[in-house]
Amino acid sequence: MSTQHDHGGSITQILGHKQFYTNKGTSSVMSQFPVRSRPSWQSFSSYGAEPDKGLLVTHVNQTQDLLRLQGKEAPVSNLLTSEEWLQHYSLESMKLTIDDLLSKGTITVNPDNKNLNHIQFYPSILDDFESSVCETIELYHNRMRWLMEGSRKMFGLLKGTRVGIVVDTSDGNCGFGRLQDFQRRLLCLIDEQLSYKKQLYLLSVNTDISAPWQCARDINVRILHEARQWVQQLQPGGGCNLLKAMKKVLQMKELDSLVVIIGSSLDQTPEILSDYIEQCLLGRSIPLHMVTYDCSNHLTHNASKKLAEISGGRYHYYSSVNEDQSYANSDLWLLLAESQKAVDVLNKIKELREGMISEILANRMQEISSEVAKIPPTHFLPRPPNHDGPLGIEMPEFQAKTSEDWLKKNSLKAKKLSLYQVLAPNAFSLIEEFVPVLQRTVSSTLHEKAMLQFEWHDGTVKHLHVDPPSLYDYQKKLSQMVKVYEKRVDWLSSSSRTIWGTVTEKRVILLVDLSVTNSMYIIHIQHSLRLVLEQQMANKELFNIIGFGSETEEWQPQMVPPTAENLQDAWKWILTLQCKGSRNVMAALKKAIEVHFEDRDHKESQGIYLFTSGVPDQEKHAVSSFIAEICGGCDLQVHICLFSIKDFDFNGTVPARYATPSETAIILKEISHSGNGRFHWFRETGIIESDDIDIILSEMEKAANYSQKCYLLLESLKERSGKHKGNKHCLEKDLKMLVQKSSPQKLLPPKPTALTLSRMNAKEDQTEKSNSAVKALTWRPNSGKATIPPVQPFKAWVQNAGEKEIKQKKQPKTSFSLFYVDTQSNVGMVYKTYPSKKSVRISIPFAALPKDEEICSTKEWMKKYGLKKLKLDLHRLVSGPLCSHKKNLVQSLNKKVSAKYCTIFPSVEVNGVVRHLHFQPKEIEEYMEQIQRVLKRYIQRMQWLLSGSRCLFGTVLEKKVCILLDTSGSMDPYMSNVKKELTSLIWEQLRTNCISFSLITFSESVAMWQDCLVEASDEACHDAVQWLARVRTHGNTCTLEAIQKAFEFENIQGIYLLTDGKPDTSCSLVLKEADNLLKGRKVKIHTISFNCSDSTANEFLKKLAAQTGGRYHHCHGDVDGHFAAYRMLKEGFSSEDDPVLPAFEGDDLKRLAEEIDKARHFLRQARSFRSLLLERQMKSDQV
Repeated sequence: MSTQHDHGGSITQILGHKQFYTNKGTSSVMSQFPVRSRPSWQSFSSYGAEPDKGLLVTHVNQTQDLLRLQGKEAPVSNLLTSEEWLQHYSLESMKLTIDDLLSKGTITVNPDNKNLNHIQFYPSILDDFESSVCETIELYHNRMRWLMEGSRKMFGLLKGTRVGIVVDTSDGNCGFGRLQDFQRRLLCLIDEQLSYKKQLYLLSVNTDISAPWQCARDINVRILHEARQWVQQLQPGGGCNLLKAMKKVLQMKELDSLVVIIGSSLDQTPEILSDYIEQCLLGRSIPLHMVTYDCSNHLTHNASKKLAEISGGRYHYYSSVNEDQSYANSDLWLLLAESQKAVDVLNKIKELREGMISEILANRMQEISSEVAKIPPTHFLPRPPNHDGPLGIEMPEFQAKTSEDWLKKNSLKAKKLSLYQVLAPNAFSLIEEFVPVLQRTVSSTLHEKAMLQFEWHDGTVKHLHVDPPSLYDYQKKLSQMVKVYEKRVDWLSSSSRTIWGTVTEKRVILLVDLSVTNSMYIIHIQHSLRLVLEQQMANKELFNIIGFGSETEEWQPQMVPPTAENLQDAWKWILTLQCKGSRNVMAALKKAIEVHFEDRDHKESQGIYLFTSGVPDQEKHAVSSFIAEICGGCDLQVHICLFSIKDFDFNGTVPARYATPSETAIILKEISHSGNGRFHWFRETGIIESDDIDIILSEMEKAANYSQKCYLLLESLKERSGKHKGNKHCLEKDLKMLVQKSSPQKLLPPKPTALTLSRMNAKEDQTEKSNSAVKALTWRPNSGKATIPPVQPFKAWVQNAGEKEIKQKKQPKTSFSLFYVDTQSNVGMVYKTYPSKKSVRISIPFAALPKDEEICSTKEWMKKYGLKKLKLDLHRLVSGPLCSHKKNLVQSLNKKVSAKYCTIFPSVEVNGVVRHLHFQPKEIEEYMEQIQRVLKRYIQRMQWLLSGSRCLFGTVLEKKVCILLDTSGSMDPYMSNVKKELTSLIWEQLRTNCISFSLITFSESVAMWQDCLVEASDEACHDAVQWLARVRTHGNTCTLEAIQKAFEFENIQGIYLLTDGKPDTSCSLVLKEADNLLKGRKVKIHTISFNCSDSTANEFLKKLAAQTGGRYHHCHGDVDGHFAAYRMLKEGFSSEDDPVLPAFEGDDLKRLAEEIDKARHFLRQARSFRSLLLERQMKSDQV
């Protein structure tokens, strides 16, 4: 009783503390600080401040003395987090657990059964203990109410004495009327919490960062005043570049706590931010207090939680809309958990009062019995409400469709809402016709005010009459369609579709992954199956469920109709499932195909839904080829639903094959697409990737693009209308100028008279001997009977009509003989040599491409197989002599007129020069066929460069190399992956190509595997891999010492340097020393940037590689590159700009991507050229 009395007394004292009942409402504080800057002359008075009594303060210690003197010092418990507070007031510390209660009872023997003992308690003991627990629960509730008051409700309880505050001032957080409320709450935070700290640093972040001070300042009245003014002057702007802000604030070593307030989406991904913060916090303890302020974006919530977790800090979420979500913070979670423990103790006391507890319970509270130990861990997993109850079956109101089928009736093109469909009635092509009166071809004139030039989807330019009302109406319809698409996305993201996507087929089989790696997620798997059975299976014709691990287990031997009885029976079978074995996907697929879909060729609407968490036991190509074979020629699709789980413990059971989450997604996506299916990837927080949603989002992006083009058209029309305002007499002025410019025509020059034979010969002698005198006309026959002299050669006479001297083209060489005939002294002519016929047409060459990959750099490979080398440069093909566009001066018209063939051949602009398409449509199609062959070969080359060890290390070209591996402390999170890739490099490239090699690791010091270069034998490769497994990360980065050690190898040809940052020494020093080491030696240093976002470090690696003749490689964009290559190879090159290749930074991939983009550009131009030729051909056929 005395013990209980002490407890009661201590609790009464705790409840007597004022901090649990004081409510500093924020209304008065907010009303005293309107959101506007205070004039410099206005006197300043802080909240609740008393008049100055002569004690002026300028330092934080003096400020604390003044606050203590005035009785306003913050209580110590107010500065404690819930974790620290519970060290003094938890059930265990206050001795209020069930064990403490049992220790107060008396054990008695049951006279009826001596093996069964009872525990007896005095009623007063139970009453006092129960009263103390109730008071403790009230204590916890008071603490929680106190945490939900004032600034603590919006921003949580701030920890530390030297605090840095990072405030999100992006448009998303401070725009749309949110700024004033946000400023008022920040002012409340300064008054209630920051004023009790010792030092303060403020930083705002949007697209850029801004701070009122260069460093943390000691808190006094002046600093608090400046902080309030800074808050009142905050303005929104741009996005939220949190990475830039963290780079700034983490440099301040004097801070011991950092508060980050985020209210919008982040510019960087959580992975980038977490990796950077982990590196910066190595050897340093500064917890991040992450505050998600009134933001509904779940990605921002997840990012904040992750950053708080990796830094050992706390997370706080505030919502002005949903009050229940305001309890989602670290401090309240701990208190709620402790309060629940206290409620459990009260329930146990209630059971004691009812006599339901005995000695057996007391023993079980100390240790787990043997029966409980036999129960599997999955029995203790948390279960959703009514998990074991019967299904609540819902009949779908309509037959679900895939997004691809749904868009056939609801896409912008199907709804006739494509921008080009709307503008087509008012779009006019450029017309050129021959005007007989002018004797020339005239083009249609564009009226600048009435019509605009607009680029069409095929690359042509059309004259467009803009009708603003119709465009406004069109934009409204686009907005309505976007809302329809948003509803579709919301529907796809709700209920069981979040997990399975849309189950659209009529005959369905569910393949469920029951491998041992999913044992701790069996409840999730069962609940996922429950949802799909309840919501999407009732309207199917037939269905079945197959579970698979190492072996397969099917619910029914054949597919059955989804009646209510069958669905309930299937759910009972699901509740008995257990996880065991590996992940034998191939066996499950064979079971489904050979037993249930043996008549698949004669049925329609059949689907297999594979629900899995990892890659199959079999290789990807084996599974893909099998699925492609079974799905070919029939209406059968294989869809894959990937659910992400946390990484399992490698000390336990390891699956037959393992891949990272991103690699798993890539492999399973390719497998699903090989079976004409869809890919769906989700985790507990929501959908990560879905083919159904992606295609809807692309349609929404297209609508946004059309709306932007409409806006630009209307803006161009407004600008043009303003430009021509007031020019009423433009047409009359132009006509007067045309009349004034007309001039009388000049007479044609007379035709030259025919020359005699002697004059012709004399002229020829003059051309052959320009320096000799002109020979006299020496001989003329007196009669026709005289002998005729031998014939003389004659060169063509070029007429000079008195024009300006123009450089003449080289004439073809011809020769002919002249002679007199007997009648009337006429002259005859006979050709001796004819001009050679030289074709100026350029034929389309056949591109000779290699089948196997060559081990060389992309630069060398392009010298053999580049577009220029293959003579497939489209600009060169259309720049021949027959393709040139000319205008010559016509004296009669006194103007330059185009040639006649200008009306025959279409005109295009190539590099700013007008050219004629002197091609036939078949020739253009032949060119397109060749360029597509080249593009496919380029993409295959890119896939090869992105596969295997080449993705991380690039291609090893030399025969004698040394690999330098950075093992500094910053490489620790990634070293396991790097070791795996380096092992692949040793076996895939070094061993296969018989390359002599050695390995060097460097951190604070340099470690060598071998003292000389070793031939890549099986034994050497095994030894290298074992040595690599013992490597550990620590220390700094001594890059220069590693390079110097590598140059000590005799006859070395190439050095491959992999690092994630700058060296410890100066970058210029490393470059200078590398230049000195290269004197008299031909050694190339290839640099590899690994997970490095520092632009300075990447520039250093680029310079080092370029200086030594090596290549720079950056393993970035491999996933996007694989996906883009896969889409181009599968879908062809029908889309002009989609997919877009990632921005590669490595030399090999960057050069190859540029050549691919160039080839795609030529292909787009060739398509537009072909359409022009076909259009011209159709017009000529109609005429």
